[in-house]
Amino acid sequence: MKIGNLDIGKKLILAPMAEITDSSLRKISKENGAGLTFTQMVSALGVINNNFDTLRYLSFSRDEKPIGVQILGNDPGVISEAITEIKKFKPDLIDINCGCSVEKVLRNDMGSSLLNNPALLSKIIRRGSDASGDIPLSVKLRLGRDRRNINIIENAKIAQDNGASLITIHCRATVDSYETEPDWSWLKKAKESVNIGVIGNGSVFTPQDAINMIEQTGCDSVMIGRGAIGNPFIFGRFNSMAEGAVDSGHPPIEVARVTILKQIDLLKKEFGEDVALDKAKKHSIWYLQYYNGISKYLDKVFSVKNIEDLNTLVVEHCEKIKDNFYPDEHSMEIYQKFKKRIVFWLEDEYEKLVACSTK
Repeated sequence: MKIGNLDIGKKLILAPMAEITDSSLRKISKENGAGLTFTQMVSALGVINNNFDTLRYLSFSRDEKPIGVQILGNDPGVISEAITEIKKFKPDLIDINCGCSVEKVLRNDMGSSLLNNPALLSKIIRRGSDASGDIPLSVKLRLGRDRRNINIIENAKIAQDNGASLITIHCRATVDSYETEPDWSWLKKAKESVNIGVIGNGSVFTPQDAINMIEQTGCDSVMIGRGAIGNPFIFGRFNSMAEGAVDSGHPPIEVARVTILKQIDLLKKEFGEDVALDKAKKHSIWYLQYYNGISKYLDKVFSVKNIEDLNTLVVEHCEKIKDNFYPDEHSMEIYQKFKKRIVFWLEDEYEKLVACSTK
């Protein structure tokens, strides 16, 4: 898929996720075959106010490119000014979030609440497109407010007509929960209604899910969110399948161990040990949920006091998995629980994000 001067081929995209898509996951996802990654979503107002956390979220290294930045806001002028500032960081893509359905965001008339206001949506995208210049602009959308008020076709055309080079469609409505099945039929209709790139998103947890979405809807690529947490291997597995290979399945525990330890080290370098420790614990849990013994790991990991001890615990636990020490406990029930509760971070992070966007 080509967007302006950016060409990611047939590869998948790592979604922006609060407190998840820091540099460590972006780098590891790229190493595992992601075609494009995103920084965490940032407040447009936070950008122009030089908010410390906002600017930290925006930072990335040259070896992470190609990379996109996603912004949140509801004022066309603020969006325009923020994009002008973001261009100085030289991202490969800038995305306007009109798809976030978190209640704190909706209460402040941002995110997917903009889907109900076509006039404002048009102004935001037009001002954003004018400001982005030669950097492609994309827009994140949902199907509509609810299943009785679906307006994705109209909003896709608004994005196209006002200068967006790409849209990403989360195949649920604003009021839908994660338990609600995404409706791919509207993704197909939207793709057929516009001439710009269309990315599919929503509950894609396996490489086969991504292939099915592309084949059934004709979308140009797929954005992976929760399906990449603890599972950056999904990108390489998809790439192999796209080239005609048989899916190799989830990697052996030795591969997971090396990847976990590498991400822990990257987190420590980025944040320092005190901040990195809790982040590293979460990521290690998300990796190890795919293997037997996760309940035993959960019994121990939260009492770990430093990174060195966490590394030791990971190595010892992975050795036991390799030796078939743990009984076969990895059931569909465990997997479903993780799918529902995999995002432990939302409340505090969206509270901070909204605060930056409304001051």
